[in-house]
Amino acid sequence: MKAKFSHFLMFLCALLAFAPILTVDFMLDEYVRMREGKALRAQVNTVINETQSSVNSALKSLNAIVTRSPSLCTPTFLSSAAEQMRSNYLLRQLVVNSTDGSVLCSAYGDGFKYSAITPTMTMPSGPQEMTVVQIADSDQPLIKVSLKVRPGREVSAFVPINVHLLVDENDTIRGALMTRFVLTSGMPIVEFGDPEAFYNHPNRTRDFLFVEQVAQNVPIKLSTAVPLDVVRADYADLKIGFTIVACLTSCVFLWLCIQYVRRSQAPTFDLERAIQAGELRPRYQPVIDLQTGQIAGCEVLIRWEKPNGEVISPGAFIEYAELSGLAIPMTLSLMEQVRDDLEDLCARHSHLKIGINLFERHFRDGSIVEDVQAIFGGTEVRYSQLVFEITERQPLSNMEGVNSVIDDLHKLGAKVALDDAGTGHSNLAYIQKLGIDIVKIDRVFVELIRHRNVPVPVVDALIGMATELNTEIIAEGVETEEQALYLRAKGIRQAQGFLFAPAIPIESYLALAERMNNEEVKLIDDFDEDLVVFDDDIDDDDEEIDENQDINVA
Repeated sequence: MKAKFSHFLMFLCALLAFAPILTVDFMLDEYVRMREGKALRAQVNTVINETQSSVNSALKSLNAIVTRSPSLCTPTFLSSAAEQMRSNYLLRQLVVNSTDGSVLCSAYGDGFKYSAITPTMTMPSGPQEMTVVQIADSDQPLIKVSLKVRPGREVSAFVPINVHLLVDENDTIRGALMTRFVLTSGMPIVEFGDPEAFYNHPNRTRDFLFVEQVAQNVPIKLSTAVPLDVVRADYADLKIGFTIVACLTSCVFLWLCIQYVRRSQAPTFDLERAIQAGELRPRYQPVIDLQTGQIAGCEVLIRWEKPNGEVISPGAFIEYAELSGLAIPMTLSLMEQVRDDLEDLCARHSHLKIGINLFERHFRDGSIVEDVQAIFGGTEVRYSQLVFEITERQPLSNMEGVNSVIDDLHKLGAKVALDDAGTGHSNLAYIQKLGIDIVKIDRVFVELIRHRNVPVPVVDALIGMATELNTEIIAEGVETEEQALYLRAKGIRQAQGFLFAPAIPIESYLALAERMNNEEVKLIDDFDEDLVVFDDDIDDDDEEIDENQDINVA
């Protein structure tokens, strides 16, 4: 089990470490898409703006001719048309034609003929009309811009769709697989490259940069597609740089992960052997009756006591025990030691309670009830002296199984406590549904108590919640006399914390329990004549482990 878990952690670390290397291509592609897509969009805008400029220049020339010479096909008109041809290099021809397309006269040459390749469309900017035409002896389409000057007559100017693109063919948009001029309706005008190769490509969205732009006042749009591989070839040096940085990052991260795994799991890799060898030993934190000053019981905590004398706090191995499934055999070992340690004491003091913590896995496994019967059945430790604590910090998933286990524990005569109340997932309905007998107020709320006479609404609310549900209450983490006095004034009978004693070895706990439950205890007259503070001898090793490091375990 531990080997499998170790291998899983190492695999996860390796996967995370090499993630930067595996994502170099993705990151580079996204960078290329962003940068080259912006550049391609600028190129397309330049081309479509040139088309718009061609049409605008044609409109300007038409207006100038009609204004200067309203008579058509006269020497004055032809002279004005020739002047416009000389001053506007975009003009390919100026003609007067009838609305049926017959040419009546032209500014340049005789016998000018053309054929329409698109329907005639009204220009969005005014009464002018536009037609894409093909002239004789030329494979380059022109835009015919017409202005009606009288019924049945119109003056037309012919300009190229785009001078540079038509002259340089596909070089204006570098590396494009295809470039298309189409009407906004979708009708093709002129195409370069291989549009079918693009539109039939199964992954064109992923493998191409595609840009489409519509002219502002002309019903023409330009679309172009550039293979991503073509533009990415210019980033070979950048890819090498990215790869080097990613490799260095991966090496550093992997080294850190390995060091972390080694440090964090050094004690836990040996946990299974430690459980079998009995190195995981219980410690007992007394629970005090605030009204009588006697010991009401204890909560069982855990330490890993190595043969060399080193004591490992539970924070180093509890999470591993839960994840690996070792929490269950660890709990069984702990309960067997508790039975052996406390059987004689429980026989003499039947009121003493033993708090044993359970994990979420115990409720999924369901065998905990049978284990309790096998360990404590027929011994001097009565079932009624057992209190099984459920931590609130981890949600219980299978509520049906949880209720079944709790019901079976109740049938034995044991009680169930909710640990760390107020810090996790519980509410009134949650507590009532589980059939909780005891609510333990977490230390984070007890720390809010500064003076016995200053109300603490959060603590009062938790006490009120428990009282309303008719459950017993235990306060955890009591460290000052003021906290103890406040809690006792609120009707709390039981408390535990450093004010009384930390988690201590069995010898110290037995001595303390016998003394406090068989002899009179010294009262504190300076604070309250009924409150007691216990100052028993505690092993030096136990004082070194801060109470905040105690992680409750069964």
